[in-house]
Amino acid sequence: MSIFGSIKRAIFGDKGPLGGQFSGHKEETAAAPAAPKPAAAPAQPAPAPAAPVDVEAILTAKAAAAGRPSNWRTSIVDLLTLLGLDSSLAARKELAGELNVRAGADGSAEQNIALHKAVMKALAENGGKVPAELMD
Repeated sequence: MSIFGSIKRAIFGDKGPLGGQFSGHKEETAAAPAAPKPAAAPAQPAPAPAAPVDVEAILTAKAAAAGRPSNWRTSIVDLLTLLGLDSSLAARKELAGELNVRAGADGSAEQNIALHKAVMKALAENGGKVPAELMD
């Protein structure tokens, strides 16, 4: 599983707000062939879209439950640590590749800031409710 996939799963759960289908940054999975629909099947109304997941509320609750200080709002290392994920330089380099972040040298403050913003933006694109200040 990708690093970003692990982040989504840690915040959204197994299915997520889009029923397991996320826009962009999709996990590589083999698609099963669709079963043919009967010709006389009645039209089914489309399911209502799921409400956006409040990313800030979830992360704030996780930080409170952890019982130790966390600067997850600005630090990619603290965010990954809070989610129980690998925050090593190698993991952040992989995440930067997944999200196409090309800012500063690997592990630099510039890259880490850009990576944090890219993660928050990607979470918003995938059904998360993320405050604008976390993406700017």
